[in-house]
Amino acid sequence: MRLVRLISAVLFFSLPLLATDLTVRVVDPQSAVVPGARVSVFTLDSHAVAVTTTAGDGTALVKNIPDGSYRLQILAPGFRESDTSLQLPSTAVHTVKLTVASAPESVVVTAAATPIAEDKSGASVSALDADSIRLLDQPSVSDLLRLLPGAYLADSGHEGGLTTLFVRGGESNYNKVIVDGVPVNDAGGTFNFGVVPSDQVDRIELVRGADSTLYGSDAMTSVVQIWTAPGKTRVPELRFGSDGGTFATAHGNASLSGANGRFDYNVFGDEFHTQGQGINDTYENSLQGANLGARLSDAMMLRLRLRHSNSRSGVQGAWDYSTGIIPPDSDQYARQNDFLASLDLTVATSSRWQQRFSGFEYNHVRRNTDHINDNRPYDDPFDSRTNFNRAGFDYQSDYTERSWARSVFGYHFEDENGFIADNYVSYGFPGSSLTHGLRRNQAVYGEQFLALGRATLIAGLRYEHNESFGDKAVPRAAMTYLLLRGGHVFSGTRLRASYSEGIKAPTFEESFGITGSYPTVANPDLQPEQARSLEAGFLQSFVGGRYSLSAVYFNNRFTNQIDYKFDPVTFVSQYININRALAHGAEVALHAQLRPGLALSGGYTYTSTQALSAPLCTPGTGCTATGQPLLRRPKHFGDLLLTYSKTRWGASLSGTFVGRRPDSDFLFGAIPPIYSAAGYARFDATAWKAINHHVTAYASINNLLNHRYQEVVGYPALKANFRAGLRFRFGGD
Repeated sequence: MRLVRLISAVLFFSLPLLATDLTVRVVDPQSAVVPGARVSVFTLDSHAVAVTTTAGDGTALVKNIPDGSYRLQILAPGFRESDTSLQLPSTAVHTVKLTVASAPESVVVTAAATPIAEDKSGASVSALDADSIRLLDQPSVSDLLRLLPGAYLADSGHEGGLTTLFVRGGESNYNKVIVDGVPVNDAGGTFNFGVVPSDQVDRIELVRGADSTLYGSDAMTSVVQIWTAPGKTRVPELRFGSDGGTFATAHGNASLSGANGRFDYNVFGDEFHTQGQGINDTYENSLQGANLGARLSDAMMLRLRLRHSNSRSGVQGAWDYSTGIIPPDSDQYARQNDFLASLDLTVATSSRWQQRFSGFEYNHVRRNTDHINDNRPYDDPFDSRTNFNRAGFDYQSDYTERSWARSVFGYHFEDENGFIADNYVSYGFPGSSLTHGLRRNQAVYGEQFLALGRATLIAGLRYEHNESFGDKAVPRAAMTYLLLRGGHVFSGTRLRASYSEGIKAPTFEESFGITGSYPTVANPDLQPEQARSLEAGFLQSFVGGRYSLSAVYFNNRFTNQIDYKFDPVTFVSQYININRALAHGAEVALHAQLRPGLALSGGYTYTSTQALSAPLCTPGTGCTATGQPLLRRPKHFGDLLLTYSKTRWGASLSGTFVGRRPDSDFLFGAIPPIYSAAGYARFDATAWKAINHHVTAYASINNLLNHRYQEVVGYPALKANFRAGLRFRFGGD
C-alpha cells in the first residue's frame, strides 16, 4: 500500500515536468507581427486545449500543455486560415508565418462577430486591409467603400459633402456602422460617410444582408465595421507626411506607434483642407486618436481606443450648374464634431472560453446653418442643431467546444439620448422646433457555428428590447456546402444560402414627436421597420485559389416602413408604419492574383426595386409612389480595382461604374422637374515610390478622365483633381 502511494505521489509531482509552456508568435509574409490573431490548440481528435489571442507584439502564451501531438489553428483577419501540426515539447517560441489570401478564403470578423474564414461564414463579405487602404490613398472612408462590391455611395458633389450608402435596395439608414467597436449611427440609423477620415484605418469590412441577430437595430441591409491600427513594431516608429494639390488642397498627418513587452500604442493626428470648386465649397477636417493596448496577464488583454474628429463643410445645396438659373448657396455650412471611446477587456477564463467586456461612448454634435437668402427656391434662413449621445456596455462569450463547433453568446445595453433643435424662417414667418429623445435598450443573443464534413451551419437568435418599440426576436440561419473539392484548375466549388431578418428603430422625431411652431404628434406605438433577407449563391475557385468567381441572388422585403402623415384639415401630423417595398437582384465578384504583386478584383450588382405600398405619397413631391422604383438605387453598378505592389514601388487603378437611376432635385416645380440621374464612370489612379528607407513619394488622381457627372441630382462632382506628397518613417523594425 505504501508503495502504491509513493508511486502515485511521484507521478503527481512529475506531471508538470511532462507539460510545456507554448509561446506562439504570429507574423505576416514580411515577418511583421500580427496582433489580435486567434490562436487555438486542438488535440488530434478535435478537442480544444487552449484558445487565446496574440498581443500587440504578435505573441500568445499557453501554459502547461501536456507533451504530445496537436493541431495549431491561427485565424487573423485578412489572412488565410493556418492549420498546422504541432509536436510538444518544441522550441521555446513557435513562429507561424501567415499567407495573404484572396477574398473568398480570407479570415473576416464581422460575419460572425468572431474570426472565421469568409467562405465558411455563409455571408456576403467584402474587405479592405491596411496595405490596400494605404495604396488607394483616399482621405475619406467613403471613397474606399465605393470600391467594395455591392456598395453604392451617393455623394453630394464634393469633399466633405453628405454621403450616404445604399446596399441591396435598402434605404440609406439601413446600414449599421461600427468604428472600433462603437456603434456610431444616429438614432434611427442615419450616418454621413463623407466626413470620416481614413487616416490610421487598419481594416474595413462590409457584410451585405440583414444581420440584426448579431448587431441589433439598423443592420437591415449591411454592417460596416472599421478598425484603427494598433502599434506593431518593437522599436518605436514615427511616421509623418504631407501632400497638396488642386483646389488648394493641403493634407498632413503624423503618428507614433510601437509594441514592446506588455504594451502597444498608436497615437496619431490628421488634418485635411480644401477650397473645392466654385462658391462655398470649402471643407476641413481635423482628426486625433489613440489605440492603446496592455497585456495584464497571460489570459487578460485591455485595449483603449479613442477617436475625435471635427469638420466644417460648405453646403452649396442643389443647384442648376448647367444653366445657372439656380445658383449655389453662398453661405450655408455644416459643422460636425464626433468623439468615440471604447474600453475592451478580453479574458481567457478557461482553455475553451474567451470573454470580452466592453464599455463605449459616442458623442455626436452637428450644426447646419444658413443666414442669407440667395434667391434660391426654399432658401429661407435656418439654424439646425443636433446633439446625440450613445453610451453602453457589451459582453460577448466565445466558447470553443471542438475544432468544428463554436458558440457565441452576448448581452448588449445602450443608452440613447439626444436633442434636435431648429430655428428657421418659413414663408416669411419665424418658427422653431425641438425634439428630445431618451431610450435605454437591451438585448441578448446567441449564435452557433458547426463545421460538419463538407458543410458549415450557422444559426442564431437575438431578443431585443427597445424602449420605443418593445420586444422583438430576430433570427438568422446560414449554410455552406463544399460541392466539389476540385483539382489544380477547378479548385473547389462551394454553395451557400442564408435567411436573416433585420430591424431598425424609429428616429427620435418619429417616436417622440416635434414640439414648437410646427409640431408633430409623438407616436409611442411605432413598430420597428423590418427586413426579411434571402440569398443563395456559389463560390468557384480556380488554379489553387489564385482566381475566384462568386455569384449570389438576393431577395429583400421591407415592411413596417415609416412615413409622414399630415392632415390638411386639422394640421396634425404624425409618423406611422404604413409602407412596404421589395428589392431583389444579383451580385457577382471576381478576384484574380495575376502574378506576384499584381491583383485584379471587380464586382457587378444588379438591383431591381419597387415600392409595394406607399399610400401617403403624392406624385411629384419627391417620394416614391406605389409600383415605382426606389430613389437613388441604380439598377446596374460595379467596381474594378487593379493593384501592383513591390518592395520599392506600387500603383493602383480603380473604377466605379453606375447606371441611370431614379432621383429628384426636390425643388418641386421651381425648375422643370428631374426624375433621374444619368449614368457615369469614374477612374482614379495612385502610385508610390520608396526613395530610400525613410522617404516615400506618392501621388493620386481622382476622376482621372475629368468626366462631368453627378452622383446626386443638382450636385456636380469634382473635376479631375490631383494630390502629391512625401511620407517619412523613422524607427520601427
